[in-house]
Amino acid sequence: MAIVAASVPSDEALQPLRYHKDLVDYLRTAEPAVWDWSQSVDMRRSQADEVRAAMLRETYRLEPEGHAAAFAACRTAMERLAIDAPITLYQASDGTMNAGLCYIPGEIHLIFSGPILEKLTPDELLALMGHELAHYRLWGAEDGAFFNASRILDQTVAYGDAAPAHRETARLLSLHTELYADRGAAIAAQAVEPAVSVLVKTMTGLASVDPAAYLRQAEELESSDLKSQGHSHPEAFLRARALSLWWQQAPDLDAWLERRLHGPLSIETLDLLRQKQLTALTRRFLARFLTQPGVGGESVLTQVRSFFPDFQPDEAPIDQADIAADRIDDATRDYLVALMLDCAMADADARDAVLTAAARTAAAFDGLDRFRLALKRDLHWQKGAIDRLVSAARKAA
Repeated sequence: MAIVAASVPSDEALQPLRYHKDLVDYLRTAEPAVWDWSQSVDMRRSQADEVRAAMLRETYRLEPEGHAAAFAACRTAMERLAIDAPITLYQASDGTMNAGLCYIPGEIHLIFSGPILEKLTPDELLALMGHELAHYRLWGAEDGAFFNASRILDQTVAYGDAAPAHRETARLLSLHTELYADRGAAIAAQAVEPAVSVLVKTMTGLASVDPAAYLRQAEELESSDLKSQGHSHPEAFLRARALSLWWQQAPDLDAWLERRLHGPLSIETLDLLRQKQLTALTRRFLARFLTQPGVGGESVLTQVRSFFPDFQPDEAPIDQADIAADRIDDATRDYLVALMLDCAMADADARDAVLTAAARTAAAFDGLDRFRLALKRDLHWQKGAIDRLVSAARKAA
């Protein structure tokens, strides 16, 4: 059965995802010097010359007379995506079925690998062209801002000492970019099924596939709630499902993408944006903790100001929903528990009251087991003492 949209999306429906926009805003603000350097005309010109030379050295350039179907599909996809630029197509020597875009502003350079042009139907060829051209459209938008972000992250992670947050940011940016390009594939083919067929054919090498069957397969995995582990592309079943939901204009698509691409907030896998998010969450969590009975003493406040020197007692506390069981993982729960233990150790006279409040707070974010473990591991408490503290916390609650 075909996946039917309320209406076939036009090129105007192809917009950068929220992650693209948030990351560009972050890089412009946090790294203005790097941003301005990578936007320079000299950098862009140098890269364009390198791409053209590499294509001539390493590929076979296709001519319209010998590959009319490929050029016709490319032009149709360009029209449907509102792109106007000269076209150059290349065939690489690599035997793996695939395609890619070598980005040069104002020029279309598409490179094909393996027998992909021979194994696709006309609609699938449109979808393939739409996918690669969507990369061109994204990277050319807003004066190249999204290409700029991609290039900054690619160059950053090329160094061996790149921070884990930079690597995670590059990974997530690539995943979101592929979902954007899949939408371009569907718009070019004016249907989801050809775009899914291309996904499956490039994944398997098969000459004939059933996209409807694969979409059913992807839907069966919905209950597993698996987070993508892909390094440059989301898993094919996630891409197919994400495209189907977008085509049907699912109202909860953003929440679905957050769950499937990011998962719960984890201190162990922070990208640049979630570093900022965790910092804000930490501050608001401490603001809430200081409102608990027995916690708001001067020594505890001094401890909190060792993290945030400008912290004020009347700051807005965190909403409990932000640290609900499905919003953070165990590593982040351990982190919140550690913050509370630091506060408890800051004032020997108020320690019992602060630990009681910590136990009560940990229970509210499904962290009581992590709290018990921390008392045993870090403070070397015995089981009886831990049980008495937790019991006292429950009575106080």
